[in-house]
Formats: sequence, C-alpha cells, structure tokens
Amino acid sequence: MLTPEIATSSDARDMGPRPGSPLWTYLTAVIVVGFAALLIGEVRLGLGELAQAGRTPLFWMLAVLVVLGELRPVMVSSSTSVGGTPTSTMFTFAVLMHYGLPTAVLMQAVAVIVNGCLHRRAWHRVMFNIAQATLAYSASAAAFAVFGVDPTPAAPWTPDGRDIPAIGLAALAYFTVRATLVCVAVALHERKPITRVVRGSIGPQALVYGALLGLGPLVTVVMAHSSALVPLFIAPLAAVHFTATLSLRRDHQATHDGLTGLPNRKMLILRTEEALAEAREHERVGLLLLDLDRFKEVNDTLGHPVGDRLLQIVAHRLSHSVRPGDVVARLGGDEFAVLLPSIRDAHAAREVASRLRVALTQPVRLEGMTFDLDASIGIALYPDHAPDFELLLQRSDVAMYMAKEGRTGIEFYVADKDRNSPERLSLLSDLRAAVDAGELDLHYQPKVKLENGQVEGVEALLRWWHPERGPVSPVEFIPLAEQSYLMREITQYVIRKALAQAARWWHDGIDVPISVNVSARDLLDSTLPEELEAGLRTFALPASAIRLEITERVLMTDQAYIAETITTLADMGVQLSLDDFGTGYSSLVRLQRLPVSEVKIDSSFVRRLAESPDDERIVRSIVDLVRSLGLRSVAEGVESLEIATRLREMGCPAGQGRWLAKPMSAYEATVWLRHRMGPAFGARAGDEARLAPH
Repeated sequence: MLTPEIATSSDARDMGPRPGSPLWTYLTAVIVVGFAALLIGEVRLGLGELAQAGRTPLFWMLAVLVVLGELRPVMVSSSTSVGGTPTSTMFTFAVLMHYGLPTAVLMQAVAVIVNGCLHRRAWHRVMFNIAQATLAYSASAAAFAVFGVDPTPAAPWTPDGRDIPAIGLAALAYFTVRATLVCVAVALHERKPITRVVRGSIGPQALVYGALLGLGPLVTVVMAHSSALVPLFIAPLAAVHFTATLSLRRDHQATHDGLTGLPNRKMLILRTEEALAEAREHERVGLLLLDLDRFKEVNDTLGHPVGDRLLQIVAHRLSHSVRPGDVVARLGGDEFAVLLPSIRDAHAAREVASRLRVALTQPVRLEGMTFDLDASIGIALYPDHAPDFELLLQRSDVAMYMAKEGRTGIEFYVADKDRNSPERLSLLSDLRAAVDAGELDLHYQPKVKLENGQVEGVEALLRWWHPERGPVSPVEFIPLAEQSYLMREITQYVIRKALAQAARWWHDGIDVPISVNVSARDLLDSTLPEELEAGLRTFALPASAIRLEITERVLMTDQAYIAETITTLADMGVQLSLDDFGTGYSSLVRLQRLPVSEVKIDSSFVRRLAESPDDERIVRSIVDLVRSLGLRSVAEGVESLEIATRLREMGCPAGQGRWLAKPMSAYEATVWLRHRMGPAFGARAGDEARLAPH
C-alpha cells in the first residue's frame, strides 16, 4: 500500500498562485468577470422559468449528462498543459440552443463544482473553470443573438439546416474564447510564451471540440423529436472516450516510467528538444541530473520492494518541488533528471537544485524505520555548456559525479574538470608521456619544530613543466590522474624518485625523512607495501626514511583491505601521517583505530589564525584532541611569525609553510638542509632566529 505522501494529487495546477503575481491577477480578473456574467444570467432567467424547466424529465436528464460528461473528459494528450476536453460540451451546447444561456451556464457550473469536489480540485481552479466556461458560452450566445436566436425555457429553439451559419459562428466564438482564456492561464502558470502554449495545445483541442460542438445541434434536434432518444448519444461518446483513453494509455506507457509515473528518457528527449528549439535569445535551458546517495544500501538491506516505495516518494517530492512547466523524469535506477525549459541564469538553476535537495532531506518513514535521503545534483545549461540534449545530459552527468566525489551536493559543469573533454584527454596523454619520459620533478618543503626550528622532515611535492603550457598546477593534473589508470604509475614514480633522493641525503649524513602523498586508490593496491619494501632494500634505507601522507577521506572508507594495507605499512616501520585534517570527513573512532603517528592540520584554518577567532578555536581544539590521542600535530600554512608564535603557544609541535621554508628543488633543498642542520646553525641562540625563514 502506498504511503499517504504518494497518494496525494501531483497536479501542480492545484497549487494556489502567489497573491499579486501575474497569474493571480489574471485568474482574479477572469473569475470576477465570469461570475458577474453568471449572476446577470441567473437574474435574467428568474426562478419561475427555472422551476418550469425543472418539471420536465428532459431538464434533469440533460443535467445528469452534463455532470457525467464533465467527469469523463476525452484525453487527447498526456500533456498536463493540454488537459482533457469535457464531453459535457456537447450537451451544454445543446442546452444553450434549446433553453438559452442562463440554464446552460447554471448546469455547467454545477457540473464543474461536482467534478471539483470528487477530484479534490483547488477552489481557485474550480472557480476559474466556471468563469471561463461562462464567458465562452456567453460569447456563443452573443453570436446566436446576431442571427436573432435567443431561446428561453418558456420558448425553446430547435435549429434546422438554414441555421448552420449561426451554429458555426457560435461554436467558433465558444472555442476561441475558451481556448484563449485557458492558454493564457497555462502560459502564466508555466511561465511560457502564449504562442508556445497555443502551438502545443490548439490542434488536439480543436479536433475534439469541433466534433463535440458539431454534435450539439443534433442533440437539440433529437430533444425536440423525442427526449427518450437523447441517452443514445452516450454510446458514441463512450466509444470515443474508450478509444482515446486506450490510445493515451499506450502513449503514456511508451513515454513514462512504470514505477513512478514520471516521464522517461524518451519523453525527456522530446521535451528538451522542444525547449531548445523554442529558447529565445538570452534565455537558458537547464538540465539537472540527480543521483540518490547510498540508495544501493536500502535495496541490499531491505529489498527491492522497499526501495521501489522509496523511489515513489522521491518522485512525488521532486514533482512538488519544481516550478510549473519544469519536467521531472526518471532515467532508471535511482537516477532522475529535471528539465528547466526556461531559466534566467545559473543562480536560478542552483536555487531549483537547492530546493530539490531540501525536499529530499526530509526523513522518510517506511517499514517502521526512518530513512535520511540525500542526493548529488549536476547542472548543465544551454547554451553555456552544451548545444543539444546529448551533450547536456553528458555534461550534467559529469557535474553530478563531481558533486558526488567532492561531497558538495550541487555542482555546475566545468570543462576543466571533465575527464572526457578534448582538452583534458590531451592533457592526460601528455601526462602519461611525461611520466614515461621521467619529466615530472619533485620539490621539497621542510617541516620544522616550532619550539627550536629543528628540521623534522620534508614533504615531496610533484611538479610538472609542460613544454607548451609551461608549469601545470598539481590541482589541475592530480585529480585528472586520480580519475584514470595513471595514478598508480605516478605514485610509483614519486616513491622511486623520493627514495633515490632520500638515499643521497642519508648517505651524505642528512637523516631527513621524506613524506610522500598517497591516495585512497593507492591504498587499494595490495602490492604497495611490497613495492615500498623493495625500494627501501634497493637504496639501503631504513623504513624511517620514508613517510606516507594519507588524506582524511580515507577515514570514510570501510573496506577491510585498505585497513590491512595500512596495518602492513605500519608493521614495516613506515610512519603514516593524516593530511588535511579538519576538512569535514573525520571520524574519531576510525582515527583512533588507524596506526597514524601524525596529524596535519589543514592550512585553511591555520592561515586565518590571526584574523578569525573561530579558526583559532578550531586549531586549538584539534591540537588538544590530537595530543589526547597520543599523536603529534603539524600545522600547514604557516605564513607569518605571528601564526608560528600562536601555534607554539597552543602547544603545536611542528609547522610547515612558505614563511618557514618554501618548496625547493632537490639542489636548493640540499643546500638549505646542510645550512640548517650544520653546527653553525645549531649554535645559534634565540627561538626567533631559529624560526626565521631562510
């Protein structure tokens, strides 16, 4: 059984317009004018004539047929903007010709109210439907009046062949007014140009309205001959309704997802291509790709039936969180797409994405359990990021994975981060050639004790000088390598080069350990400890000559073989350092279990120590926490004497930063280390002199 959240109506037209908005103003104006026309007509009819008509079985028969026709519209399109054409039109048009305008609009109003109550329509929608039908029939009655036709219950009118021009003009007036009123409302509701709405809806509606209005005079003729024959019109209407419904159902199945009822990929393509074709100058089209986080755990733990119900709830929430006119589609599994046919700018697209995430984060209760949902959303815009649907989908997919990998929730497509873009593929090819040719270089940045300036070690930093691009930032090529097969080769390259440099220093009497950064993917490689042990043996180095820095993201990894690799490295005597601590992925339980000896405080906190009390409290808390766990802390980003002094006062043992020592080439680092670790420097007095940059 579906939850109440799923069972509620998903028709966005039942959401009340914001007071003062163009849609609210328009609906109010139509309702006021329409009800005024209805009131004038009923005053004109009078209770006497209405009571006289109500004594006849024909009156009540027609009233029932009008109500039933309103409840069973002919659906010619699955589009919500087109909607259905009520079969009550045929009978109400017949009542208009036979009994006159007041009786016709009264029957139509009652039918709309009954339909609204049974289907739980919003009050503003019911009132607008009454008003626009009243105005349409008033226009039709005015057309009849041009030909001198003005029936009343006391003086009914029956058309004949000579009245075809009058009937044609009245039918045209009715359709023109009703179609115009509805199209303007839809255009304001979905924020589309009215011409776009007219092109999309006028054709199917004209065919059905033409048939129903054309049958209305025949109903009137039959009424005059024998009212008992009027119900026979139900049979052809039922056949038309059944055929249209069957066709619509097949069309719906082909273009919609069977589980959630949302549009599928086929429908999304059609709607996107329409939006791209109709996009005006300076107008953007947005495509959002949304993937649920950790949804696989629900399926694996509780089974697919619970997962399916959760997807239905997600579909309901997404449909109720977008703007009118936006399209929510399910592409498969836990992946959804949202088309924004008209979006002002990137900021507006992010607002929609943020609203979707907020809606999804509300807890869901199923099977006696509460689920906390979240999603990663990627955004691509036309024409900023792609010119067609396929590229929009591909690039929103790239952005979505960026959001998932970075745990940021929402990301726009950025060409520089697209591993599939020609530029990045070219850069990846050049990077592989640089690795094979040994063109990557290592620079070294010292790490010193803040108390006395003694050198504790150096960190190896990878540098790449591209023959055409010049220096390429590690921020640009390291993420590229991490997304490819090349990261393992780069790690092996860096370890070999660092060990070779360490051997030169250690054999020259400079016993300084070198720290090398390794990623979570490197730790998945079970051969890493063996390769490291072989390298230490080749260069005749102790395990203390090398340190491995692992990112804090490793704490989020549950896999046992990663923990096994870390334990093996620690058993070898290789010290482990936890890098970038404090950036949001920490787990104190896992930190305590990891055999790390050092924690490096992220530079984003350290750099603002002198100007941000909040950052100072954070750094102080981390230093105290790390000390309580029996570990050492190292502050990254030490850029001034003031910061170094404050860190030392907090009890932080060591620091690293450009003020203490900038990254240097192997030759520069050798000169620096010999000077720093020589007897002359060791004899200096004063902490300030020891900490001063060189």
